[in-house]
Amino acid sequence: MKKSLLAALLGAVSIALAGVSVDAVAQAGAPAPKPKTVKKLKKSKKAQAKEAAKVDPVPDGADTWNCAEGAVMYLKGDMSKDMVMTLHWKDRNYKLPRVITTTGADRFYDTATGFDLVVIPTKAMLFDDTGDRERLADECKTDDMAHNGALAPTQSNALKNGQQ
Repeated sequence: MKKSLLAALLGAVSIALAGVSVDAVAQAGAPAPKPKTVKKLKKSKKAQAKEAAKVDPVPDGADTWNCAEGAVMYLKGDMSKDMVMTLHWKDRNYKLPRVITTTGADRFYDTATGFDLVVIPTKAMLFDDTGDRERLADECKTDDMAHNGALAPTQSNALKNGQQ
């Protein structure tokens, strides 16, 4: 009896090693292995609420840019000189490095968040480059641009005016 039990076990193992499906092993009389479940770690509701309530302050000295459809963004830095601008968007601060362009537009793009800020002399636009390149904000202007007809403080405008 011990020999027949051992032979049955060896047969089941060899069938499993040969790549036969679990269904075929089950039909042969061997019990099917139970599938393993993976537990996902969930954050507690308290931790989720704390994370959602986290708000970055608007950086000191940031310029307010009012956009179409009531959107507002804040930019800190000297657009004509700085290689990184700080964008405050929807209660969070993001560091956007400058991308060199040949069009005269100033472009600041962060690969981690997908935020792409494009500033031309008459307005700024904020894109989300993580999917369908959605435009998050359009027609963004400072008060000086909106009320006095001033141009955006872009690098090309600074060069034209001899400020650099």
